[in-house]
Amino acid sequence: VEAGKMSGAVGNFANIPLEIEEYVCQKLGIKAQSISTQVLPRDLHAAYIAILALTATSLERMATEIRHLQRTEVHEVEEGFKKGQKGSSAMPHKRNPIGSENISGLSRMMRAYLIPAYEDINLWHERDISHSSVERLMLPDATTLLDYMMRRLTKIIKEIVILPDNIEKNLNATQGLIHSQQVLLLFIEKGLSREEAYDAIQPKTAIAWEEQIPLKTLIKEDSTLMQYVTQEELDDVFNDEKALKRVDEIYKRLGLL
Repeated sequence: VEAGKMSGAVGNFANIPLEIEEYVCQKLGIKAQSISTQVLPRDLHAAYIAILALTATSLERMATEIRHLQRTEVHEVEEGFKKGQKGSSAMPHKRNPIGSENISGLSRMMRAYLIPAYEDINLWHERDISHSSVERLMLPDATTLLDYMMRRLTKIIKEIVILPDNIEKNLNATQGLIHSQQVLLLFIEKGLSREEAYDAIQPKTAIAWEEQIPLKTLIKEDSTLMQYVTQEELDDVFNDEKALKRVDEIYKRLGLL
């Protein structure tokens, strides 16, 4: 976006040599635009606004997850809630994720700037100033808004409350079905074909759902299946902590550890 032009009223350098534009832009620490008309081509600005909108949408993705996790029936996290703060105006017990909802709403405004930014690219004879009125509103609003969104979401994450007991309760609500893929792979490793292992495990997953019996219990009680695995191997497959073994490596790859 940081580009300059001194190529005259129609961009053909009838007024000065190209070297002057290059010299001035170098002194200003910006690039000289390769080609322009009366104005810089507005695809530069459209690309910039698109990146702002994409960034805002990434913030919304995180905010949406927080909103979902704070739902009453999930309740694994909460936004920070200060003493004396009001929640729902109708239901005193409710603590709404108002910050995350704010981020979700504002991301819609950020994406709304995409249309005028793209429409600014097309100018009559590549020289009218219809883009100017749009940019005087769009550029300060969009940049300020994204700065606010980033600061607010940062504060939300810093103050977020994690509820590990509810996380464990939700994990256990599936009766161990979250481990069904690993169970399937274990029996394949032990010599069953994929079809044999799938046909043996799938009916037990249905019973686990319908009768609320732990999947591990159903497998343990099946003497035919237990001849392929040991109790220790079965316990290892149903160990929730195994799913987290590479989390630190992922954060390191992101440069966060």
